[in-house]
Amino acid sequence: MNKIVSYLLVGILFIFLILIRTYENVLFYDPYLTFFENDYLYIDSPRREVAKLVLFTTLRFVLNTVISLGILYLIFKDKGIIKFSALIYLIAYVLLLIPFLYFVINPDQDDYYLFFNIRRFLIQPIGLILLLPAFYYYKLNR
Repeated sequence: MNKIVSYLLVGILFIFLILIRTYENVLFYDPYLTFFENDYLYIDSPRREVAKLVLFTTLRFVLNTVISLGILYLIFKDKGIIKFSALIYLIAYVLLLIPFLYFVINPDQDDYYLFFNIRRFLIQPIGLILLLPAFYYYKLNR
């Protein structure tokens, strides 16, 4: 694949990540979006539908993951990196969803900050931000 086409596709995939973030209020059910914009340390947890929240959080995680894997493939063109990254994303999802569910079901003001950060790893493409420089460094030293 031509380098220009690859860079163009990477740019389009980054735009998709930006669009997911920009239209998160429209695309996804997440009462915590406005909750964490306010002074959340001093207010009660918002009303929520747990199954719907988990479904939309999972959908957002999957969308970010698929786009991130596409970006990683276009940049490195290595199926081994994609398989390893997919495994990392799967393990991260399972390990992060457990405390996420705990905090959603048992909200406690003392745990809001930890919940905020766990939720952030599920709904933002932080995996890409961590994996991209790691694989770049790996490729440089190989």
